[in-house]
Amino acid sequence: MRTADAVVIGGGIVGLATAWTLAGERRGRRVVVLEKEPDLALHQTGRNSGVVHSGLYYKPGSMKARTCLHGKALLERYCRERGVTLETCGKVVVATSEAEFAQLDKLAGRARDNGVPATEIGPERLRELEPHCVGLRALHVPVTGIVDYRGMCRALAADIRLSGGELVFDAKVTGLESRSGSVVVESAAGEFEAPVAINCAGLHSDRVLQLSGARRPARIVPFRGEYFELVPSAWHLVRNLIYPVPDPSFPFLGVHFTRMALGGVECGPNAVLALSREGYHWDDIRVGELVDALGYNGFWKLASRHWKAGMGEMWRSLSKRAFTKALQRLVPEIREDQLVPAEAGVRAQALAPDGSLVDDFLIQREGRVVHVLNAPSPAATASLAIAEHIATHAQPLL
Repeated sequence: MRTADAVVIGGGIVGLATAWTLAGERRGRRVVVLEKEPDLALHQTGRNSGVVHSGLYYKPGSMKARTCLHGKALLERYCRERGVTLETCGKVVVATSEAEFAQLDKLAGRARDNGVPATEIGPERLRELEPHCVGLRALHVPVTGIVDYRGMCRALAADIRLSGGELVFDAKVTGLESRSGSVVVESAAGEFEAPVAINCAGLHSDRVLQLSGARRPARIVPFRGEYFELVPSAWHLVRNLIYPVPDPSFPFLGVHFTRMALGGVECGPNAVLALSREGYHWDDIRVGELVDALGYNGFWKLASRHWKAGMGEMWRSLSKRAFTKALQRLVPEIREDQLVPAEAGVRAQALAPDGSLVDDFLIQREGRVVHVLNAPSPAATASLAIAEHIATHAQPLL
């Protein structure tokens, strides 16, 4: 049995940010991070689009809105101090039809409510910012950025070690046992005892919750985000970030263009049900995890509301031509032969029993374990602010 001041389950960016916050230089705490993989950030963190979000989309007053703005400032300062690649490049949200004007106006209002600098622009200004993009109106958000999240994770890991913390790999958690004044975390790398444990297991967070004997208030249903990359000869078609006006009847943002911090342009994502929690391809199937999703009434309630949009996502997953056509709404010059498959990601989305997507971050404490049960985008942007919030939950137990 090894002891620590805190055990963090999960080596993604939220887990690492939490461990660094708890083991900060002035705190003198020994924090252990348990990661089931042989390296850090191999799932959601290492497979996202690398965007530093502005806070544009989130309900005013929500935890997402508050932590995104604060977390963005913390992230930018941290990355500049640690030499992590970061650029504030800006983005445009583009209306390609008059039917989208009302939703664009709502986004502009939400930006004002959230304190996000954003300017409504016409076609001429849009062409100045993105010469190959077409649209009738757009919202320009100059404070949106791009970053190397893997590089940020490496920096956080180094800082955790410098603070006396430890990262343990190949350490899948198999049990949580509460004792008087402590919790024992059982893992493939041995047992660890601490006054508090933090569950940042992402795609498996609800299952870790179950290990503590608690019921799941929501269930993780995995959605695969499928991407293409532009070939280098087509990079000039996208200067920075180009997004569509989101469809309010569909819970995802739609396919968009993202210039990457380390080079290249990513296009996507398409969103389809993943056939396992780490289902990055159609043949990544785990029967038990698929049954867990398909046997959940909440999933079928979601599907009944969004079946038409879901079929469109499925068709774009199977047809490169259909995917290209969706991209051409924003950049008509894009050709099918300019797109090459890119690494897919899987979003750990918490789904409520009534079929609604849990809209905000969901963090709760069960005994001596703090569980992060829903942390989709903008969790990477907000990671350091989320870590501060988690620390307030953990503080009474330390």
